[in-house]
Amino acid sequence: MRMLDAVQELGAGLTGWTERYIPDSWVLCMALTVGAGGLAVVGPGVAPFDVVLAWGDGMWKLLELAMQFSIAMVAAYACVSSRAVFRVLDRLAGLPDPHRPLQAIALAASFSLVTSYLNWAFSLVGCALLVPFLCRRNPNADVRLVVAASFIGIGTVWHGGFSGSAPLILATPGNPLVDPASGAAVVDRIYPVTETLFQPFNFLYMAVVGTVATAACLALHPKNGRLTFSEAQLDAIMPAPPEVPVDDGTPRTRIEGFRGWVWLAAGLMLASLGHSIVTRGFGTSWTINAYNMVFLSAALLLHGEPRSFLAACRRGMDTAWGIVIQFPFYAGIFGIMVGTGLGDWIGGLFAEWATTGSYPFVVYVYSGFMNLFVPSAGSKWLIEAPFLIPAGEALDVSTVTVLLAYAYGDSTTNLIQPFWAIPILAVTRLRFGDVVGYLFLIALACFAVSTVAMLLIPARL
Repeated sequence: MRMLDAVQELGAGLTGWTERYIPDSWVLCMALTVGAGGLAVVGPGVAPFDVVLAWGDGMWKLLELAMQFSIAMVAAYACVSSRAVFRVLDRLAGLPDPHRPLQAIALAASFSLVTSYLNWAFSLVGCALLVPFLCRRNPNADVRLVVAASFIGIGTVWHGGFSGSAPLILATPGNPLVDPASGAAVVDRIYPVTETLFQPFNFLYMAVVGTVATAACLALHPKNGRLTFSEAQLDAIMPAPPEVPVDDGTPRTRIEGFRGWVWLAAGLMLASLGHSIVTRGFGTSWTINAYNMVFLSAALLLHGEPRSFLAACRRGMDTAWGIVIQFPFYAGIFGIMVGTGLGDWIGGLFAEWATTGSYPFVVYVYSGFMNLFVPSAGSKWLIEAPFLIPAGEALDVSTVTVLLAYAYGDSTTNLIQPFWAIPILAVTRLRFGDVVGYLFLIALACFAVSTVAMLLIPARL
């Protein structure tokens, strides 16, 4: 028990240090820009002004990707904020026996794993809204463990699921890593999700790491000294159902509220996606655009009428502003990587001291470490893929193996990254230091499982 307390204090102390000294992610992005520019001068020997030009050339090359991920966040928020989903969350929270808190922990973990596999943005918002319902209906469950359990999907299965940023980027035609016009052309073809996300190894890994994370949550639930919410605290954090738009009886509001617009928009998207899947196959059709079509259609149908849907999207834009602002600056780093030869130079360093057997573990650790400072999986993949993939090929490690190792590392350290905890902490009004002790222990368990997985993963999936 003393060891458990010591580890929890270590986790809380580490988070306290990062909260005090680690600045906003945009500032970190600019610091990384300085680092990348300096390496381009020292490593490949590029002139400083040429580095500036490479940065400028890359800045606007990821606008399409930024828009795609912004829509993903907005569509997910619109889905979760519908009245139908609110009712589902309340009913889910009532399933566990209120006298058996471990059931509430297990439900929170299961909901997090399932929703994260389907959609990372939906999971962040949905789990944040489920926690108050669970705490109200299960007063004996420790709030800190409910929050921790609700967060494990983002730290385990999301990047190997349907919304995994790196796999979807490689599956999207014309993406910067395959398009010669981008100046990168890191891979010579697109990789459909049937070759990446649908790998048997990926399914096995997600099942094992998800089970281990859930077991860790259950094992850590305290028998005594539980932190619970009072009635007043619960009243303060309970989410309000979405407002019904006011109809003033004018022709304009009747036209705006016509449900046929919703059915038309959803029908157009689903028909187009369905035709693509039938004619081209699911693996080729399931791209970032297809993923957004599904969730936009779901949001439209869940709200049922245009004004409610549009109001939810406006509120959802608050969750997407970071992507809109930060992606162009990450794209500048991408420009330095591919425009100065820095990516090839770093890849050569990797190839010199790593081996075929150790390279997946190296990529896993490297990806996890960088995620602590750049918590944006899609943009980080575009920065790192130009040297991770060529280095892997030099060591006879396939692109798919490198991709999965990157995805798993990026997920694990989400458990101790405050950035992704913002939605759930905002709702519960807790500090990250209140839960990071538990999350740190869960992350250690996931790291142990992942280490074994990286030693067993085939070099050429």
